[in-house]
Amino acid sequence: MAPVYWQWWLLIVSSLAFLILSPWAKTKAQFFKATFRNRAPSAGMLTGSLIISWIFAKSITNAANLGLDFGIVGGVAYAGYYLSFAIAGIIIYLMRVKGGFKSIHQFLIEKFGRGAIVIFSILISIRLFNEVWSNTMVIGSYFGEIGSSSFYWSILVFTVLTLAYALKGGLSSSIFTDVIQMGLFAVLLCVILWNIFSIGEMEVKEVVSSGDWTMATGLNLLFAAVLQSFSYPFHDPVLTDRGFISKPKTTLRSFIFASIFGGICIVLFSIIGVYAQKNGMEGQAAVEVGKSFGVVILLVINFIMITSAASTLDSTFSSSSKLLTLDLKFGKTIKSGRIAMIIVAILGTIPVFLNAEILSATTISGTMVIGLTPIFIFWNMKVPKISFYLSVICGLVFGFLLVFNFFPQFLIFTEGPYADLLWINIWGILSCIILYLIPKWLKK
Repeated sequence: MAPVYWQWWLLIVSSLAFLILSPWAKTKAQFFKATFRNRAPSAGMLTGSLIISWIFAKSITNAANLGLDFGIVGGVAYAGYYLSFAIAGIIIYLMRVKGGFKSIHQFLIEKFGRGAIVIFSILISIRLFNEVWSNTMVIGSYFGEIGSSSFYWSILVFTVLTLAYALKGGLSSSIFTDVIQMGLFAVLLCVILWNIFSIGEMEVKEVVSSGDWTMATGLNLLFAAVLQSFSYPFHDPVLTDRGFISKPKTTLRSFIFASIFGGICIVLFSIIGVYAQKNGMEGQAAVEVGKSFGVVILLVINFIMITSAASTLDSTFSSSSKLLTLDLKFGKTIKSGRIAMIIVAILGTIPVFLNAEILSATTISGTMVIGLTPIFIFWNMKVPKISFYLSVICGLVFGFLLVFNFFPQFLIFTEGPYADLLWINIWGILSCIILYLIPKWLKK
């Protein structure tokens, strides 16, 4: 029977199962903070939710493709982004314990005023809209060619079904289903790796020795990812919202564990690309490897994409709901939160029909928000309000320099792919920090 037929069954049945199993949120605490019987999520639940909400469809597609391009070095480089959890976890812990802050928005408004909230909210709104279409487009690519009717229908069905169970329980549904989705991801990943190492006859030493540890073959991206980890997590409400719902110490442990195990998951998934490289495959590594092992493994890979994309999508809906209702105060009821989800689902799906680029979205958006680096690293430092604007605008300027390829070549000191990304981030972060501190120095 045709794989696409079974893919439809996987999509519909799994989504309906999540809809049936998801808890029904009856209070604002359940809908916006995922409390259940007056208890916040445990460390285990929070860790699983953090990991799977970031192992989204486009990230594991990128991980496999980087394994194809650079060997295991590519997987390790991409896993560098998962340092974000540890950094965010430590800073949010300190903000809560020493600063007494209950949300990122509270911190920003008390320190920098309402203007800062407006700019910050625009940045994270772009991030949330991006998460909708970038993940659903990956799902659509498994059902048909871009632009085909099956491509568009799969995206619409997937978005509607995921929205349905997100509407039911809000963040409670998101974290509840995340735990199930994390378990599914782990089992399915083991199935794929077992096939690669047994049937595919690849040895561990081949994986370890794949790729070269040079700047031109992956280290440019690794160092860029590490640098971006000091700002990247703070423009992602899917991550930061989870930093304020459990006890501070529970949250800190969860973020550190998520950093370690999330990175490991990405490296393991990149082995699919290493196998593709060994066998001379081209194109989308995950798809080509799936085809080489037959229908069953192709369906397993497809199911991983569905579960990971669903996790990110329902988290995006719940974070958008909290942003528009609680943070920006456009109504404070569950009804308002559900309306916000529907609006984001509709607006976030529109780019699908505009053939938007997906796989470059992560690195570009990461560069555009490097201005957040000093704001959160020096969160407890007293600075004039103008410091926020100088740093954020500087980061946006460097982001646009990357997008439009205007950055001077003589300031790039390494070669190969991602060299421009690395050095734009190095010079950009240094500039943001200096501009952030100048008003404080002048005030002395």
